[in-house]
Amino acid sequence: MKLGFYPGCSMQGSSPEYNESLMAITKMLDVPMEVISDWNCCGATAAHNLNKSLSLVLPARIIALAEQQNMDEILVPCAACYNRLCMVQHELQASPNKKQKINEEIQLKYTGDIRILNILQFIEKYLVPSLDGKIVNQFKHKVACYYGCLLVRPQNILHAERYEDPMGMDKIASLLGAEPLDWAYKTECCGAGLSVSRTDLVVKLSGEILEDAALRGAEVILVACPMCHSNLDMRRKAINKQRKDPIDIPVIYITQVIGLAMGIPAKELGLSRHFVPANMEL
Repeated sequence: MKLGFYPGCSMQGSSPEYNESLMAITKMLDVPMEVISDWNCCGATAAHNLNKSLSLVLPARIIALAEQQNMDEILVPCAACYNRLCMVQHELQASPNKKQKINEEIQLKYTGDIRILNILQFIEKYLVPSLDGKIVNQFKHKVACYYGCLLVRPQNILHAERYEDPMGMDKIASLLGAEPLDWAYKTECCGAGLSVSRTDLVVKLSGEILEDAALRGAEVILVACPMCHSNLDMRRKAINKQRKDPIDIPVIYITQVIGLAMGIPAKELGLSRHFVPANMEL
C-alpha cells in the first residue's frame, strides 16, 4: 500500500504549523508518505466559483498524478482541498464523457479509483494503531472539537458518519486524555474562503462559534482545517473588537495535540505561530 501526500497551498503558505506538526508525528510513528510530484493548486475556493472547467481540471490533474505515481491512497489534510478532490472525483465518476474530456485536457490518464483520505480518516487508520505506548502526556483539557462544514458536507458524496454530530475527532481527543464537550457549533460554517472578501461575515460566523465554545466551558478548540483555523485564530482581534467580553480560547490543530501528547516539543509543532497564544500545559 503506497500512501501519497497532497500538501496543497495552505500547508506551505498560511498554515505551516499544520504541516510541521503532521510531519513531526508521522516521523515519530514511522508512517511513510510520498508527496505527489509536480502537484498543483486544487482551485479552492476560487476556481469552482468562477470557472467550472478549471474547477474540474485542477483536482483531476492531482488525482491523475497520484495514480501515475502508483499511489493507492492520498492524504489531503486541508479540508477545502479534500472537499474539492472528492467532489470532482464524484462528478467525473458519474459522467464518462466529462472524464474523457478531462483526460484530454490534462494529458494524463485519470481513472479516479484512488482513495482520498481526510486528516481524521488518516489518523484513525494510520496513527491510532501506533499510539499505544507513545502517549507520554495526557492532554487534560476540555476541548470543543470543531469540524467545520467541508469535512462532512455534502453527505451524499463524503458519506461522513453522523454528519450533523460527527465524533471522529472527539474519539481521537479522548484517546489523548482530553474531555470533548457536547456543543452546538461543531459543524457550523466559519465563513471559509470569505475571510478576505467578506471579513464582516467571517467575524460574525466565527464569533458565534467561539461564543458557544466559551459558554460550554471549552479551554481549547481543536480544528482540522487551515481555513477554519485562520478564521477562528487570525480574525480573533476583529471578533473581540465587537464583543464586550473578549474570548481568549486558543485554537490548535488535532495534529498538534497528538504531538504534545507524544512529548514532541511545542516549537517543533509550530505552536508559537498562532495569533491567540497556545501555551498548553500538560
